[in-house]
Amino acid sequence: AGFWHVATIGRACKLDPKLISALIEKWRPETYTFHFPCRECIITLEDVQLQLGLMVDGSALIESVQSADWGAVCYDLLGAISDNIYGGRIEMGWLQNTFPKSGNDSTEVERIRYAWAYILKMIGGYLMSDLSRNLVHLR
Repeated sequence: AGFWHVATIGRACKLDPKLISALIEKWRPETYTFHFPCRECIITLEDVQLQLGLMVDGSALIESVQSADWGAVCYDLLGAISDNIYGGRIEMGWLQNTFPKSGNDSTEVERIRYAWAYILKMIGGYLMSDLSRNLVHLR
C-alpha cells in the first residue's frame, strides 16, 4: 500500500523534545506556517512525500464513505465492530487490542483486515493524529 516508510518511523530515530518545543513555538496555525527569523516556511505535499516516502498521486486506497452506519463500515473494513464509534472515529486502543499481531496460520482475509488495522494505526498515530492521539477516522 506504500506505507513502508511510515511503518518504520520511530524505529531508529530519537526525537529531540527541545527541538520539537522550539518548532511548536514557531508554528502559526492560522497560516499553517513556521515563522523563522530569516523567513516563513510552509510544509508542502512534496515535503511529506520526500520525508515519509508516501505516494502523492495515483489511485486512492479506499472509496469515499458517505454512510451514517459506521458500525457497518467498521465491520466491512476490519471484520469487527468497535463498541465505541464517535462520528466515524474509532479508538486506537481498540485497534491495538483487537489486532495485536497477525499469525502465520491466519487466512488471507484475516491478513487483509490486519493490514487495514495496521494502516489505520499508522494514520491515527503518525500521519493524521487528533489532539488526543486516541481516535482515527474509518475513512
